[in-house]
Amino acid sequence: MTDLKKKSERTRNRLLTAASRIFAEKGFQEATIAEICEQAQTNIASVNYHFRDKETLYLESWRFAFNRELSQYPPDGGISRDAAPEKRLAALIHSLIERVADEDGYAFAILYKEMARPTRLLADILEKEIEPQRSQMFELLRECLGQAAEERHLQFCHDSIMGQCFQLLRLKQIQLARHRRQPPAANGDIKAYADHVVQFSLAGIQALRSRFP
Repeated sequence: MTDLKKKSERTRNRLLTAASRIFAEKGFQEATIAEICEQAQTNIASVNYHFRDKETLYLESWRFAFNRELSQYPPDGGISRDAAPEKRLAALIHSLIERVADEDGYAFAILYKEMARPTRLLADILEKEIEPQRSQMFELLRECLGQAAEERHLQFCHDSIMGQCFQLLRLKQIQLARHRRQPPAANGDIKAYADHVVQFSLAGIQALRSRFP
């Protein structure tokens, strides 16, 4: 790669990093290209060159944040696919919570803003990127609950787990708004919170499973 291409790639990454942070803090509507360029230490011409417009920058910054965080906190947590489904579900929950709580993680925070003030811009990309994650959790829940479980039981368990993760995200949004950067879990202990969510969820799943033949 030539020096010119390396410089261009660095500029692109600075823009994506700055954009994901600002979109997470302010949402699409309130974020400005000028502020993103200021944080990225570049100019509007660079945005036009790499992304054409604010909408494309929004999409690409979310994908950039999502893939970076997924790489940093793999959903399998290093657990073998041959492990018990409860262990694999525990690893997935830990991955979710670590991604939400990471002070430099912005993908879920952007989604939170999107839910509050929808732009519809993320619809296609979410289906491609998020749906595989959702399907993975449903498969694990099916294994944990047993084949007798109805679809609504899977949905309820999924919603319960995600609700606990998104509670942490809500606290993180409050801190982002106040420009604080400490982890938002109770007592700052992310692992303890994740362990609690795992134990609480698995106990509920076990209680549900006992009701099925």
